[in-house]
Amino acid sequence: MEKLSNPQKTIEIIKKYGFTFQKKFGQNFLIDEHVIRKIIQAAGVTKEDYVLEIGPGIGTLTQYLAEAAREVTAVEIDKKLLPILEETLADHPNVQVINNDILKVDLKALAQEKNGGRPIKVVANLPYYITTPIIMALFESHVPVENITVMVQKEVAERMKVGPGSKEYGALSLAVQYYAEPYLAANVPVNCFIPRPNVDSAVIRLTRHEAPPVLVEDEGLMFRIIRASFNQRRKTLLNGLRNSDLITADKEQILEAFKMAGIPENARGETLGLAEFAALANAFKALGVS
Repeated sequence: MEKLSNPQKTIEIIKKYGFTFQKKFGQNFLIDEHVIRKIIQAAGVTKEDYVLEIGPGIGTLTQYLAEAAREVTAVEIDKKLLPILEETLADHPNVQVINNDILKVDLKALAQEKNGGRPIKVVANLPYYITTPIIMALFESHVPVENITVMVQKEVAERMKVGPGSKEYGALSLAVQYYAEPYLAANVPVNCFIPRPNVDSAVIRLTRHEAPPVLVEDEGLMFRIIRASFNQRRKTLLNGLRNSDLITADKEQILEAFKMAGIPENARGETLGLAEFAALANAFKALGVS
């Protein structure tokens, strides 16, 4: 069938099925072939690849992925889209559609079944409100992932790739950069979607590190320290940690950990990089703090 990157075809399909957009799913359908090809190029999809697509919508990007990849599994939460996907993907037998919440899918088992446990490529056009939980779930569950190429709110993409000292820098920046190398592949204006979102988007590729860039004994402890550090950005790191229920340490222990990690007493979380947070977590661990 004709590609859905043609806006008229997208409108025709939506009208044919009487589809109504649901705000809770953050549904905005891509209608720009140039952007679609940028996504596939950024992901590096080849005929040897198994691709997991999260949020296929009506199948616009899926049609192109099916042509580029060996096999595609598209996970869609909205069951009202299933009959549409059945039509739009009818010409692509190498696509399997799963109606489920991606956070409830056993992705390790899927990667094992479809790709022999080898690293998979993930492509997603995510609702902005659930971008972070899904990306972090993919990394923290240790599903074998080569890269994640995702359409996100432009502001979120900026936060993923910035370093210390920027106002956009925060817990998301550190978490993403601990697991992956971020690369901004494209900026995507609102007129590339039906309906138009309220803000511009961006395509960002997260290429998983073969090994984390820092050595830390307790990842969970490091991320709790990071969250505590940014929960109250105006406070010093010392006060942020003292006032947080994420860390069970008194002032003396915190100051001792700072000393061990070489961190000034008046430091603020937004000035520290991954190496400093890892050193601080290792110092807390040595002091018996959890």
